[in-house]
Order: sequence, then structure tokens, then C-alpha cells
Amino acid sequence: MKNIIFHIDVNSAFLSWEAVYRLAHRGSGLDLRETASAVGGDISKRRGIILAKSIPAKKYGIKTGEMIPEARRKCPGLILVPPNYGLYEKCSAAFLKLLEEYSDVVEQYSIDEAFVDMTASCHLFGTPVEAAEQIKDRIKNELGFTVNIGISENKLLAKMASDFKKPDLIHTLYPEEIQRKMWPLPVSDLFFVGRATVQKLSSMGIRSIGQLAAADPACLRSLLKKQGEIVWGFANGIDFSPVLAEPPVNKGYGNSTTIPYDVADMQTARKVLLSLSETVASRLRADGVQAEEAAVGIRYSDFSYVTHQKRLRAATNLTAEIYEAACGLFADLWNGAPVRHLGIHTARIHRDSFTRQRVLFDETDYEKLAAMDAAVDSIRKRYGRDAVMRAAFLNQPICHMSGGISNALRTH
Repeated sequence: MKNIIFHIDVNSAFLSWEAVYRLAHRGSGLDLRETASAVGGDISKRRGIILAKSIPAKKYGIKTGEMIPEARRKCPGLILVPPNYGLYEKCSAAFLKLLEEYSDVVEQYSIDEAFVDMTASCHLFGTPVEAAEQIKDRIKNELGFTVNIGISENKLLAKMASDFKKPDLIHTLYPEEIQRKMWPLPVSDLFFVGRATVQKLSSMGIRSIGQLAAADPACLRSLLKKQGEIVWGFANGIDFSPVLAEPPVNKGYGNSTTIPYDVADMQTARKVLLSLSETVASRLRADGVQAEEAAVGIRYSDFSYVTHQKRLRAATNLTAEIYEAACGLFADLWNGAPVRHLGIHTARIHRDSFTRQRVLFDETDYEKLAAMDAAVDSIRKRYGRDAVMRAAFLNQPICHMSGGISNALRTH
């Protein structure tokens, strides 16, 4: 029996969810999806990019990820609304819950995308297209937003199919349809092919997916290393990755933040690193894991980026240890220029119990630090993450737990 894989993608997710919420719960008479509108970040906090845009806005050339001032130059009348991630998480959960009525193998690919393995259950709902029609219509009628559904025998082709003409449509891309439907597309449309790869392929005269599929894999490997083999396989519709109902295990934990103003002193930088350490360490503890490697990334005001990493003396999930390591890495890396963005990443994750090797003359009471972190985690879990914070963050513009989604952006 051939596999039947669906890729289901919410059309302009953040904007659609905003539109539905405003129409249903705020009594708005304006459907954001029908006018030039976009969901965008906060320019005052230097997060001023377009996160989602309507189809009318797209006609002005507005692109996801571009800066808001540039989008406004293209469309002076653009309606801009702030993001509400709490709403988006609820919409995403409702979306996934509906999909789970059709299969017990649903893989959340992102907040607004999912793969569904319909191989064992599709016959209960008709042909693949009939099943997809039923899912698409139920999402539209019950949840209020539209989706595109791609149907194929593997995840890659299903995802490519869902990216065809939008919105509110179903497309198939079976192996026998690749030559007609996929090969004429520009190589930039192929999954895993970014801007830099497009330029390298263009230097070889490869501009369409079909030309990539017909290229010599050895030449691609010499130009793009391992990625050359992968994109050649994708161009030929080859993908053996299964739909995973359970998310893969994290190989690393990290958080980063764009600071509202340029940081040019060590004291403020250390405060930002402390807030990031709080967030990263709490995530490690929540998953019951420890990290044996830490890294710090710095983006300067000129947008140049540098990073530095080191092996820790012992695997840890203690906030104090991660903070100490981050401060040391920052001190070694920082060149004194104004800092726009900071990040902490951890790797070499240990999921089994990890015995700490004692170090001579180390008088740190690790059990006390662990007990303190556990108590703080417990209070935050029960009363919210702002229930406990370090005094250093009182009346400060820096959030005491930076990175990820702030409370302010979860509701408005």
C-alpha cells in the first residue's frame, strides 16, 4: 500500500487568526484578510518586521520578514496590527486537535503547519482528495480560517504541493506528476534551497528544479557538499523521512533577545545574559535534562555576528552555572562595540542522571542552588513566570526572563 501523506498549511496564519478573532470576539466590521494589512513587531523595541501579510498586501510586494518602514513605503495605507502569540497558540492547538480526528499520526511542523499520515485511515473518509476536502471545509466552517492541503506519498512532495496556488485549495503532487508540476518551478521554490544555494546553483546554469534534478550529483556534491546530495534528491522527489507523532528529542536549548537599545557596558550586558540564563536553564529543568556545552552569540549594532562556545566542567541545568559560563564567554568575545542582540545556546544534552565530579577547592553548594531553582520553578509554574524575579530586574527595561515570547505579546 502506498503512503498517503497530507501537509496542511494555514493561509497567512497570524493574520488569519487575528482576523477571525477580531470579527468573532471584538465586533470588528473589517476583515483583515480582505484589505492591505499585516501583523508586525514593535518598531520601538527594534522588532519591526512583517510577521504575516494579507493577499491584498502581497500585491504591493510586501514580504514576510521585511522591515516595517520598507513595507509602509510600498503601501502607505497598510493596516498594521501587533502580534498576539497567546491567541495564535490557542488557534494552533484547535487546528491540531481537529487533525487528530483523522489520524493518530500527526506531526506539528510549526505553529501553523502539520503533516498527517493518512495511509491507514484515509479509506474511512473517501479518496485522498475527498478526505482533504472534508478537513479543509471543517477547518473553515468550525475554526473560521482557511488552509492549503498538499497530498503525496512523502512529506517533501506533500509540502511542495501545499505551496502551490493559495488560498483555500488542495493540490496533489504524486511522483508521476513531478515532471509536469514541480520541475518547471524556479529552484528557489524547492525546500531546503536558500538564497546562497540559489546563487551557487545559478553559477552552474541551474535555474529550475528540473535542471537540478538532471544535474550530476557528483558536481553538486563538490559545490555544495552534503547539501548537494540532499537537494538533488529533493528535486527528484526523494524523501524517506516518516511522519512523527512525537517531536524529536532536543539536541540543544537556546534563547536570544533583541535588546531595546544598544548595550555598550559590561554591567548591562551581564544583566541581559542573566535574563537569558534564567530562561534557558528553566527549559532544561522542565525537560529534566542537563547541558555540558554553552555558547554565546553577539550581534553588534552594525548587524555583524560572532559566537563563542566552551565545554563546561560538568553537565548542568543550574541558572547560576549557565550564567557564569555565559559571562565568561561574553568577556572573551566582546570587542567593546555596541551590542544589539544577545543569545545563549546549550548543547551536549544529557538525559540520564549525570553525576557531578567534585573539583578540589570548589566550595559551591550545588544542592542548595538546585533547591533554590526548583522552588522558583514551582512558584512560577503555579502563579506565572513573573511571580518571582531577581531584584536586579525591578523597575528595569530588561525582562527578567528574555528570549521566546514575552507575556506582553501573548495577549493584547
